[in-house]
Amino acid sequence: MADELGELTKRALREIADAKDAAALETVRVRYLGRKDGEITTRVKSLAALPVAERPAAGAALNRAKTDIEAALAERERAMRDQSLAASLGGQAEDLSLPGRPVRLGRLHPISRTIRDVSRIFLGMGFESVEGPEIEWDYYNFEALNIPAGHPARDKFNTLWVAQDASMAVSLARTGTGGSQARGERPARDLGPMLFRTHTSPMQIRTMEQRRPPVRIIVPGRCYRFEATDATHESVFFQYEGLAIDEKLSMADLKGVLYSFARQIFGGERKVRFRPDYFPFTEPSAEIAFDCFACNGSGVTDAGRCATCVGSGWIEAAGCGMVHPDVLRRVGYDPAKYQGFAFGGGVDRLATVLTGTPDIRLFYQNDLRYLESV
Repeated sequence: MADELGELTKRALREIADAKDAAALETVRVRYLGRKDGEITTRVKSLAALPVAERPAAGAALNRAKTDIEAALAERERAMRDQSLAASLGGQAEDLSLPGRPVRLGRLHPISRTIRDVSRIFLGMGFESVEGPEIEWDYYNFEALNIPAGHPARDKFNTLWVAQDASMAVSLARTGTGGSQARGERPARDLGPMLFRTHTSPMQIRTMEQRRPPVRIIVPGRCYRFEATDATHESVFFQYEGLAIDEKLSMADLKGVLYSFARQIFGGERKVRFRPDYFPFTEPSAEIAFDCFACNGSGVTDAGRCATCVGSGWIEAAGCGMVHPDVLRRVGYDPAKYQGFAFGGGVDRLATVLTGTPDIRLFYQNDLRYLESV
């Protein structure tokens, strides 16, 4: 029986080596190792008919034959798999033992992250985040905000004006709100020339024209001014604007909102400083600053003068005030019944404080080495 099994094994190994594909290899496996009619399986079943003395030797020979055939089948299957992989790689020699290249994950830009943080905080206080057109009418950007033509306050805004013809006016008017503007027609009233908005405040007027009080909105967005760039100024920058209109609102409500914002954005028991200022669309108006979170308002740290607040102990944040009665009348609100407050600041400058960025231009130079580090 040993000689017979030796010939059977040699024949099986030849057929395995000659198999051209997986299907042919499976046919060989079934022929010799099939559970019902395989040649090795059949001989194992016939062991019971042998004399007792011959059974051990016959069983050992069958096990050797089965082991040799199984090993040959596994080796041939592995060779076929490697051959198929090499073909799929175009015949190139690849070291498949090398670890895979890591996938770089994206992340939010510091400006976008700051906008989300600001919006999240005010949304938690009942404000609604809205957006508006970046190409704006003079009426919304200046006139309706108590800044008529020739007003000295316009000198603060180095405005980028849009050269336009009649067709452009019709096209851009589609970004307006309500009435004839929504149909793409120039409104009956004169809205003046068009410009790249210098602040996000035009959305105060646009929102109040569409809604009746109560109004609570936060307006993050991009603004434009024609000015030289330096470590703290950019010609294209972001602002956030807040507006609340309701009955019996006061400066106390404004201060409460800004106290809460300061503590949530900077943490801790932040102090808020109000100093008189002037804005045409608010009266009274104030400049707001938060005590520095890096030095707790002392102006110094262990390393010397605080770099975050430049030793002043305060971080200038925004302007604010109570909405001017003339602004309320212009949108049809009765200032005897409704009052409101507004505030606004620069997102870019806020981001520089939160990230410790020394130059605002670093946010716009697309240097991923820096943007990934803050």
